[in-house]
Amino acid sequence: MFKEKLQPFIDRYNELNTLLSSPDIASDIKRMTDLGREQSKLSQLVEKANLYIETADAIEENKELLGDSELGDLAKEELLELEPLLPQLEDEIKVLMIPTDPNDDKNIILELRAGAGGDEAALFVADVFKMYLRYAEQVGWRVEIISSSDGTAGGYKEMIAQISGEGVYSQLKFEAGIHRVQRVPDTETQGRVHTSAITVAVIPEVDDVEVDIKPNEIKMDVYRSSGCGGQSVNTTDSAVRLTHIPTGIVAAIQDEKSQHKNRDKAMKVLKARVYEYELQKQLDATSSQRKLQVGTGARSEKIRTYNYPQNRLTDHRIDLTLYSLDRIMNDGNLKLVLDPLNHHAQAEAIKEAGL
Repeated sequence: MFKEKLQPFIDRYNELNTLLSSPDIASDIKRMTDLGREQSKLSQLVEKANLYIETADAIEENKELLGDSELGDLAKEELLELEPLLPQLEDEIKVLMIPTDPNDDKNIILELRAGAGGDEAALFVADVFKMYLRYAEQVGWRVEIISSSDGTAGGYKEMIAQISGEGVYSQLKFEAGIHRVQRVPDTETQGRVHTSAITVAVIPEVDDVEVDIKPNEIKMDVYRSSGCGGQSVNTTDSAVRLTHIPTGIVAAIQDEKSQHKNRDKAMKVLKARVYEYELQKQLDATSSQRKLQVGTGARSEKIRTYNYPQNRLTDHRIDLTLYSLDRIMNDGNLKLVLDPLNHHAQAEAIKEAGL
């Protein structure tokens, strides 16, 4: 019975209330913070659970009164109001019962890279980055460019940015993979549609506690920054390349004039990439976790096609087709894609948890 599944959550919430009022916990700031965070996450679930139990009990009581000559009609009216509430509350509770991704509240490192298609792919990197920028503006996120590499005919061969704000990773984590574009390039004289592709990586930002990289595990190279067309950006060796020796993962930054600033940025990117690498290893080893994702989350997976002549966006993982590409790309109306992806992930997680 669904009601019985709710009791452990209510019991844990009550236990947390008792613990948080204990003098022993009050003297342990870290423990108090952890328990407070757990209590906060449970509060909405417990509120809905109590309402569900009250509604289920009220339905049972009214059913018992249906045969009563005086109260039967009133009980019938009550049931007409109460019975539709129960499945609605159950659906809401199931979503709240899904185990949360520990990375959901984190900021991200967003990496866009031109793939097949040359100049057209570099131009599409710029277009997709603008799409994310516009969406970030709508939801109040902050975007800071960490590093960029210009394309030869405009756009970017590579764009790396930090996006900060509430629930960034939870919203954008399903954007990772290959994004394919079909359109007529400006340089195409015959009007033929070309297909190009870019790679998007969405990496949760991590702190020193989560990724312990020892100084002797890093190789640092410095070199002279170079601009578009080989122009020198500055005359000192300010560009920095960091290599994580155990994994071979590299982060190179040259955007700042200061070597120190470039190193700090490179270290931030390196830590995030090492964390992603370790996370991917865990996911590969845990098949049940893999089912909770929309697709594999791999950078090599083709996830979406943007067809400009047909004004069509197709997300191949959930068979979503939208004929509103202009609204998504120009206005940043990314919710049209993100909401169905998140709803699909929730439905899969509910099925996986057997709720």
